[in-house]
Amino acid sequence: MSVGKRRIMDLNKDSKIYIAGHRGMVGSAILRKFQKEGYSNLIYKTSSELDLIRQNEVENFFEREKPDFVINAAAKVGGIVANNTYPAEFIYQNLMISTNLIHSCYLFGVKKLINLGSSCIYPKNAPNPLKEEYLLSSEFEKTNEAYALSKATAIKLCEFYNREYGTNYISLMPPNLFGENDNFNMQTAHLLPMLLRRFHLAKLYENNDIDGIKNDFSKNPLGWNLDEKISNTPISELLKKIGIEKGKVTVWGDGSVYRELMYSNDVADACLYFLKNIDAKDINNFVNITSGKDIQVKNIVQIVKNIVGYQGEIVYDKTKPNGVQRKLMDATRLNSLDWKPKISLESAIEDFYKIYLSL
Repeated sequence: MSVGKRRIMDLNKDSKIYIAGHRGMVGSAILRKFQKEGYSNLIYKTSSELDLIRQNEVENFFEREKPDFVINAAAKVGGIVANNTYPAEFIYQNLMISTNLIHSCYLFGVKKLINLGSSCIYPKNAPNPLKEEYLLSSEFEKTNEAYALSKATAIKLCEFYNREYGTNYISLMPPNLFGENDNFNMQTAHLLPMLLRRFHLAKLYENNDIDGIKNDFSKNPLGWNLDEKISNTPISELLKKIGIEKGKVTVWGDGSVYRELMYSNDVADACLYFLKNIDAKDINNFVNITSGKDIQVKNIVQIVKNIVGYQGEIVYDKTKPNGVQRKLMDATRLNSLDWKPKISLESAIEDFYKIYLSL
């Protein structure tokens, strides 16, 4: 093999495509999308089959499988609490995953890489809407600095490999995501799954459905070291520790901040579109995947409450952090590329709740 030499071929239904992170929320949406569209030569491995943190394992895998295209949806992810609690794990694991994948794509002649980032890469005090050129213009938000730094590094790695080696590596920046195979652990989940599960449990408690609550506990971890206490701790005490009391749900912060949310199925659609139609040179290496619209957290809370059917009170705990005030991404670059998200927020949350109920 000639190191760094790219195999030239167009994407077709028989192309060998490696999806890293296929069991995660985004990766599984990408896998479903490509399978639905008839791509028949997809490669994916569990973490026990391929440890992406180990360079030797990754290079041996690429040498053996020789994928034509790669989508990097693998990452260690979590919410504010997890990012604050485990910063070393977040930066180390995500740096190693991205570095190993990007370098192996170069070494083994991958034609195109889609690297998924996050809106959290943008500086804490960057003006909204967040434009691509704001990357690394000032400091990160401290609550997710480790994760943001690792993802920003991956974006720059793709850019530098494109510049030096003529590769075709694209980074896509979606906003806060939710979807099938999301994380519902009450300690580490992101905003929407956290809210949805909290209101669902509150509704069960409101209806005195103790069996339903126990069934929910058996399907997903609670976090906060509560799982080991489930069998001998009163239900009311467990629920109170995660912000649920009779007739009342407590939400962190004051609800004043804004967030943009996107369904993972839309991101999967974007990955296929960019793999088929767009090169890195067309977008200056990376682009926001965004609707260009955001919504205040208190309105998200109300939408989730209504969809779940909870009738009680909402209380905001203003002693808890809000995170950054706004994270609306600019859609100017994306709008020139003939792709837009297709699924409305309320429709997506309704579908998301059905998925949760089916677990």
